[in-house]
Formats: sequence, structure tokens, C-alpha cells
Amino acid sequence: MTTIDDPKPNPHATAEQVEAALTDTKLAQVLYHDWEAESYDDKWSISFDERCIDYARGRLDRIVPDADLPYGHAMELGCGTGFFLLNLMQSGVATKGSVTDLSPGMVKVALRNAEGLGLDVDGRVADAEKIPYDDNTFDLVVGHAVLHHIPDVEQSLREVLRVLKPGGRFVFAGEPSTLGDFYARWMSRATWWATTTVTKFGPLQSWRRTQAELDESSRAAALEAVVDIHTFSPQDLEDLATAAGAVEVKSASEELAAAMLGWPVRTFEAAVPGEKLGWGWARFAFGGWKRMTWLDDNVLSKIVPPQYFYNVLITGVKPTP
Repeated sequence: MTTIDDPKPNPHATAEQVEAALTDTKLAQVLYHDWEAESYDDKWSISFDERCIDYARGRLDRIVPDADLPYGHAMELGCGTGFFLLNLMQSGVATKGSVTDLSPGMVKVALRNAEGLGLDVDGRVADAEKIPYDDNTFDLVVGHAVLHHIPDVEQSLREVLRVLKPGGRFVFAGEPSTLGDFYARWMSRATWWATTTVTKFGPLQSWRRTQAELDESSRAAALEAVVDIHTFSPQDLEDLATAAGAVEVKSASEELAAAMLGWPVRTFEAAVPGEKLGWGWARFAFGGWKRMTWLDDNVLSKIVPPQYFYNVLITGVKPTP
């Protein structure tokens, strides 16, 4: 359930609101994520089945391989549609959950997903720099691809530590590395240009989305450039977590070959009509990602410095008195 004083979703921002959001990152966060909330799971191939349960649990196991499970009460910061926490709960990581996001639309969808899965989850619209829960509330705080959206990351981590119980742990995954973000954006722009250019001609025109859809994607991309504030090296996140007061701080990184496949694939999917891509494409995309992940984990991680991988993970613990 959510509280009655939370603001309502606004999935249809006006042109004036979008213009204002270009210089107001928190307004941009709300507008962009309210806009995306109802289609977000499809856009990012998010599900709550074995595929994504294994992925979410794999992130926790990678950074905290010896976790004493289950945690009691867990919160997801910047929950989106609940991808990380709900899948972790399904894997037995926590028994009760709370979802928080600056976007009312995302909280609404996350709570709907939780209800559909039969999970014990409540939710609040929340600014990550001022979390609306009491001190010492949670045993675990998690987040996926959220810290890079927050203006003051250190302040947010201080808030995370405040709401954690002494000895409680936070785990954040999916944060873009500085080098990874550079090559991912370059490949995405190149893929978008190539796909939208070649589909202007001849029989390939049937593979082209309508101009209205392409224009809407371009407007969303303009806001996305405002909401993506930071990139990190593993050491950056370790330093921020330590400065916030965490102990037992540890970072990890993942996805190099997998990111070089994944970003062009996702960009191509956004540029062509969905009905053109069937189960064969889905098998190719997921199978290719799994093979590239194996290459990352078993070969590249042993020879390539961690800052070259796309995703950074960070964990830390609230000190005990």
C-alpha cells in the first residue's frame, strides 16, 4: 500500500514542464520516469520470472557471497518498477519490502507488480536525499541503477545508513562506470543513426517506427540526458560510501563484452516496431548476453582492469555502536 499524501503520477508532461525540467534535474527525474513507468518493463525486458530472479540474485551473490539470508525488512531506493527488490524477495533474500522512488508513476507500478506476485511490500514516493522512514528501520537497502540519478550521492548514502539498523547492509548494482558510459553511449548513438537511416528506404521502411514515435523517443532521450547525472569508477563509489560513514565497503564491476552487445541490441529494439521482433530475436538477444557474460566473468575479468567494465556494484554496512 502507499500513503494518501503521496503525489499522483503525471505521465503526460506539458511542453512547458519539459522545458523547465531541462534545468531542474529532480523535476526531470519525475517527468521522465512517470512518462516511462507504464512501458518501462517492456523497454528494458524486465520480468519477474526465473530469468530476472537469477539476474538480481546474481548481483547480490557477486558482491556479498556470504550473506546471512533472509534479511527481515528490505527497502529499494529508486525502485523503478520494483525489478531489483521484488526479484530478490522472490529468491528468498528478504521477507518484507518497501519500495521508494521520486516518481509517483514508478511507485504505482512497483506496488502493482508486488501485489501481482503476492509479496509483502509497501511503498512511498521519496527523495533519496531525505528518505521518509525512521532511523534504524531496515535490515537491507538495495538499489539498481539509481545512484547515478541522485544529485548528492554522499548525502543519499548517509540517509541510507540512517534508516538501516546497526549492522544492516546496503547493496547497489548497475551503476555506470565512466569509461563504460562513454562507449555505451557512442554505440547507442551509432546504432540509432544507422537504424533510423536505413529504414527510410525501400522495403526496410516497414521496419521503421512512425515519425511520431521516433520524435517521442528523441524527447525522452533529451530528458534522459538530464536525469543521468553521474558516472563512477569503483574507487569513486568506495570513497563516497566510506565518507558517508559505511564500514566493510567493497566494490565490484561487471559487463564489458555483455555491454558492447546489450546497448546496440536495446537501441535497435527502441528504433524498430516491436511486432517485427519475435521469439527468435529474444532468444538471440538473451543468449548472446549470456555468452558475453560468461566471457566477461571467466576471461575478461581476469585480464581487464575493473574500471573498463560497464556496471559498478557497491556494498557497505552501518557500524554497530
